[in-house]
Amino acid sequence: MSPDGLALIGPLALAALRDTAWGVDAVGGLTLGADPISYAIAYASANTDVPIRAFTVRKEAKTHGTGRLIEGPFRSGDRVAVVEDVITTGGSALRAVEAVRQAGGLVAGVLALVDREEGGREALERAGLSVLALARASDIVARLPAD
Repeated sequence: MSPDGLALIGPLALAALRDTAWGVDAVGGLTLGADPISYAIAYASANTDVPIRAFTVRKEAKTHGTGRLIEGPFRSGDRVAVVEDVITTGGSALRAVEAVRQAGGLVAGVLALVDREEGGREALERAGLSVLALARASDIVARLPAD
């Protein structure tokens, strides 16, 4: 959530999304991990020809007000990239995918900052989802300085 992190991740993730054929209208995922990433992508897209909206998926529907699981400018019919900070088991992304689909959204794929390489990517792919990770755990560990 640091300014430097948002300034780096927003344009990087936006460029990665633009390199896919997903053609998304909106990005979002399960709160709290996906929130800053989704907002950074939306902000990075603000002055482009095709801005991307961000939304948040609640862990549980509110018991008052609209009772929605999805908050923000999400629209039924949106083509969506579900966002994750890290993929471990894939469970959080699958919960967000289900909420998006129940609200009438079309899930183009899952975008993660890091794939921890613990089976989550494979679980998402078995569910028929395309997965794009900006880094893998082994990439990060390989770049850490030795003690």
